[in-house]
Amino acid sequence: MQVILKENIIGLGYKDEVVTVKDGYGRNYLIPTGKAIIASKSALKVLEEELKQRAKKIAKIKADAEAQAAQLNSIKPISIEMKVSANGSTYGSVNATTIAEELGKQGLEIDRKIIVMKDAKTVGPHTAVVKLHKDVEVEVHFTVVAEGSEAVSVVEETAPAAETVEATEAPAEA
Repeated sequence: MQVILKENIIGLGYKDEVVTVKDGYGRNYLIPTGKAIIASKSALKVLEEELKQRAKKIAKIKADAEAQAAQLNSIKPISIEMKVSANGSTYGSVNATTIAEELGKQGLEIDRKIIVMKDAKTVGPHTAVVKLHKDVEVEVHFTVVAEGSEAVSVVEETAPAAETVEATEAPAEA
């Protein structure tokens, strides 16, 4: 069954695209919820006419998405602190909502629904993809760190220095 999408549906397509779906999915979910209409000849003609009229608007939307992509590429590195177990896995996970909140802290309002990623459940670097437009996607890199890891790294940096001082004093006493 071919349908015309009335809104963006991640994993299926974008607004005003003609996509092929299984009959049950189209008739029982997409059409009754208003997310799609059946792609009849008359509906395709209406869609074609609308797309001609909206060509300039679509170009502006794409330009806005590219400008937002440039802002996303210039953000500071994202570091997310999580409670971590002894084996390096986190208690909980970093998901699209967490990334959207972190981007919001940097002044970028991104809807969590357009962020595609696997939940990050381990410490280390990860990547999320922000789909701003059907032609504009941006990879956002973030790092999951253990809570209090800055304090631990400061202690580790000062501890060897203390050992070095003790080592130099010991030969002086002998």
